[in-house]
Amino acid sequence: MIRDDAEALRTAAELAEEFRPGASGRDARRELPRAELDRLTATGLLAVTVPAEHGGADVSAATLAEVFRLLASADASLAQIPQSHFAYVNVLRQQGSPEQRAFFFAEVLGGRRFGNAQSEAGTKHLQDIRTRLVAADDGSYRLTGVKNYSTGALFADWIPVLARADDELLHVAYVPADAPGLAVTDDWDGMGQRTTASGTVELADVVVPAAHVVPHHLTFAGPQLHGALAQLLHAAIDAGIAAGALAEAADFVTTRSRPWFESGYETAAEDPLLIQRFGELALRHRAADALLATAARAVDTARAGLDDDSAAEASIAVAAAKAYAGSAALEIADALFEVSGTRAALDGLNLHRHWRDARTHTLHDPARWKIQHLGRYVLNGTRPPRHGLL
Repeated sequence: MIRDDAEALRTAAELAEEFRPGASGRDARRELPRAELDRLTATGLLAVTVPAEHGGADVSAATLAEVFRLLASADASLAQIPQSHFAYVNVLRQQGSPEQRAFFFAEVLGGRRFGNAQSEAGTKHLQDIRTRLVAADDGSYRLTGVKNYSTGALFADWIPVLARADDELLHVAYVPADAPGLAVTDDWDGMGQRTTASGTVELADVVVPAAHVVPHHLTFAGPQLHGALAQLLHAAIDAGIAAGALAEAADFVTTRSRPWFESGYETAAEDPLLIQRFGELALRHRAADALLATAARAVDTARAGLDDDSAAEASIAVAAAKAYAGSAALEIADALFEVSGTRAALDGLNLHRHWRDARTHTLHDPARWKIQHLGRYVLNGTRPPRHGLL
């Protein structure tokens, strides 16, 4: 059990150093990090957002963001896997009944993991959810549909499924991973985040007790931080990728790169042009971290006094952090090759994993729409919409 924020941060830092040496090999071989995820779970880190009244550490958003940034700096795939776990712990916190909170928080404290079955391919748009939750005569539900990009599902004990009920409103059904009629296929073939196992979940008339269904649509009926918290963790992953790429670039240049012959220096690290470029990249990295920290504080402030204004401030701050961190991760991961030289392009070194992870992860949702909402907020005072991506 992790008891407080300081212990959570210390544990995350230790795990990052433990996971870092094997990250490149796992990516190159597409070796799923089951042992590493079990190790992470065993520390209690996945239970740190359980409310204090239920026995959890109830850490701040600032701490949670830093936990994800640290883990992603070592292994962006591994950090991505529990992102949905925390999002769906938060769903229970916001909309779960007292009985549901007591049951599922005990599950999380006991080391059980949540996956995700949310997105669907081939629909009109992201929020065109066609998975159906149909009420049965005995008071239970039957769940049918196909989900894609189901990060964490392969490693989960419980799979939260986003579905529409007979009234067309969104609900989350928490389904045991071994439920009859549920199948998880590891068919993820992304160029980056290769070891997240973000494959397909198929649901064929799966029986779900009413006690395991949460009215998620109520989350968006008033001021909410569901989207801000979920996106904060995505921003933290991008900031972590940026940090990992910059550290690897610095290590390569100081240990393996040759100086350009015109520089007149004995080592590449003395080249003033390279020093300048590393300074520019360090600015990007530090700005991404600063915006992430600012956004996390805004989420914590809104939690302490949630209303339309505080929720809007949190969403806007997170949108800014996410848009900036994504572009910083891409620039730094690309510049790794620019500063390191030809040898860095050798496929066996697998330095391109940072760019592949950044490019794949930043496709989760478009930064251009976050910037639109920023502009509307600044220019016209228009609050961002209430949905799970802001």
